[in-house]
Amino acid sequence: MKLCRLIALMLLPLLLALPACAETTNEEETVMYTLVEQIPDWNNVKPLGRTCQLPDCLWLCFSGTGAEFTFHGSRCEVTILGDVNAYPSRRDDLVRIAIYVDGERVVDDMVDGKEKTYTVLEAAEARDVVVRIVKLSETAMSTCGIGAISVDDPDGIRPTPAKARRIEFIGDSITCGYGMDDEVPEHHFSTTTEDVTRAYAYRTAEMLGADYSMVSISGYGIISGYTATGEEKITAQQLPKFYEKLGFSYGTFHKKIAAATRWDFSAFQPDLIVINLGTNDDSYTLGRPQREEEYRAAYVEFLQVVRRNNPDAVILCTLGIMGDRLYPTVVQAVADYTALTGDTNIHTMKFDVQRPADGYTADWHPTAVTHGKAAEKLTAEIRGLMGWE
Repeated sequence: MKLCRLIALMLLPLLLALPACAETTNEEETVMYTLVEQIPDWNNVKPLGRTCQLPDCLWLCFSGTGAEFTFHGSRCEVTILGDVNAYPSRRDDLVRIAIYVDGERVVDDMVDGKEKTYTVLEAAEARDVVVRIVKLSETAMSTCGIGAISVDDPDGIRPTPAKARRIEFIGDSITCGYGMDDEVPEHHFSTTTEDVTRAYAYRTAEMLGADYSMVSISGYGIISGYTATGEEKITAQQLPKFYEKLGFSYGTFHKKIAAATRWDFSAFQPDLIVINLGTNDDSYTLGRPQREEEYRAAYVEFLQVVRRNNPDAVILCTLGIMGDRLYPTVVQAVADYTALTGDTNIHTMKFDVQRPADGYTADWHPTAVTHGKAAEKLTAEIRGLMGWE
């Protein structure tokens, strides 16, 4: 008996040092999973969009931000960390997150707690797996972090290969996928119905086989955010203020990190930049020449900022899905920018205005049908412009 007790005491430190295991049982078999836990960073995952490495997570702000990784195994758990808005009563402002396994969406959830862990894969046999985590909702209302990722691969997780093409999209609610899951135009904003993956920008990147980064905030413009009166200029919602930042969010714990952190443009140098800004400005300019001139001048200034941070990218300036009244001013701004700088690596394209027959979503935003048509037109334009097959 004393010998058995001595052996048990000798084995105890070894047992405590073993990695965590998960166990599933049924009448026929018992499967043990030895899980390797890692905090995601740019070394073990491919970042999607602008992400920030914090000690406990990979922080996500803008629409479409996330991470993609691969491993060989049969089990995967992902922990998502919420910010100070992450409690159920703020449902319309919560982060909406999606997790895909081998291209299939297996998680679609609102992050309503400080920490939520999802078992995204639990299979009978090990295989090569690709996991993609995407923030479906936008930066302004809430942010989140990808915390611990646990897999039953002793080598842990690895980043998926970078794609040969890179596109940056700069836009507003249309780019964010505002109201994509709510085809009642009289309804209003909610992160529960935002889905950036159904919007034209994400779909264009998918069609072209390109990695993407998005800088988009609903209601924002170049000189003014959306104004219901047409008289008040909403200067707090000027997207150029945040273009060089990690992101922006109202009243969250990580607001200062996002708004005060300058984005490292060397981390993602796009081949192409698509700008789609002016829909919200038009609610203020209203066809008035003096205000349109203000928009034109500010657009020229913004193009200089974009070019300074992306010296080799082709720039494509677009407008029109929810109205094309300001499009001639966009064309003039591009011409003036070229005359000022000598930069000819810039182009324009007008989207088709959404059709009533294709329906509307919340606050009269475009439906998936309209976004599909926009993606097809933009993809064709880019193929011709960039020589991409």
